[in-house]
Amino acid sequence: MHGTAYGARSSAGPSHGPGRAAWMDEVREEAAADFAQCVADLASGALDLPLPGGGRTADRFRALASVARRDLSLVRLVEGHADALAILAELGGPEAGPRERWGVWAAEPPGQGLTASRGDHGWVLDGLKRYCSGAHSCTRALVTATAEDGRRLFAVTTGAAPGAGPGAGRCRPVEGSWQALGMAASDSADVVFEDVPGVPVGGVEAYVDRPGFQHGGIGVAACWYGGARAVADLLGRTAARRGPDPLTDAHLGAVDMRLHAAAAVLARAAAEIDADPGDAGGTARRRSLRVRAFVESVCADVLTHVGRATGAEPLCHDPSHTRHATDLAVYVRQHHGERNLAELGRLVAGTDQR
Repeated sequence: MHGTAYGARSSAGPSHGPGRAAWMDEVREEAAADFAQCVADLASGALDLPLPGGGRTADRFRALASVARRDLSLVRLVEGHADALAILAELGGPEAGPRERWGVWAAEPPGQGLTASRGDHGWVLDGLKRYCSGAHSCTRALVTATAEDGRRLFAVTTGAAPGAGPGAGRCRPVEGSWQALGMAASDSADVVFEDVPGVPVGGVEAYVDRPGFQHGGIGVAACWYGGARAVADLLGRTAARRGPDPLTDAHLGAVDMRLHAAAAVLARAAAEIDADPGDAGGTARRRSLRVRAFVESVCADVLTHVGRATGAEPLCHDPSHTRHATDLAVYVRQHHGERNLAELGRLVAGTDQR
């Protein structure tokens, strides 16, 4: 990545009161502007995010980590766009335009979701999709929906697209559906779909069955790692300012060791993906579970060590650090904790028949 600086937001924002909605609108709009600049930089080559499995996966992970170190909410948008491009390439979807901003809206928590049915003019989508990052700024999105024959992936045009027609306009964010301060600028609102046209991408279950699903999950872990580096930056500055101090130095050493290990794990994963991008060896799922679990644990350790070393002062008076720490605590919860560890254990034990 060259030159462009992203993520200038410095305020952690109000937690309540009439100014909260205005602040969230402001940070969302700032992130959307940075997102648009990143997409332009991708088109020009100023931001380099090679497709996974093409021999430069390590460069992809490093670029994602670099953006994340600046701004985790922004990298959530950038990673979604980059993942969408990889999915379109892998599944033979429609070609993305150079100015289109894509998201991947594939979360499927319990409760109401999206359904897909065939209308007079093709597939249409209806229902509620939750956790749609870039809900107001993505012009296109890949979304999962349940059809009569199973779960499918569709490309849709959103209401944010320039000149979007009436069909796209029925794809609308639910205002106020993201209440958290953490990752507020990622604009991860719920989105209502009403008779929205969708173009199928791949077949039934193609989204999760493809090898790139596992590769993309490690890309998200690279973003977590970049966020942990941002949180750790405060501890490095604190240690330099205080001079020799056994307790601060011990915390800094522990953080450095964990971050070094996470970087090594990501580098090895990138090399393994490039060596077997199509997962002929059947190792992609186990690799993804291992890497994501390890990096998540590193992030938790970094948050703990930095917090214990620096106390409440930076969380109360350093808006930039507060934003990094709060965003990271929310972002890593994309890892499913013990459920993912249990799946990994079954794979290791050879008892998982899925």
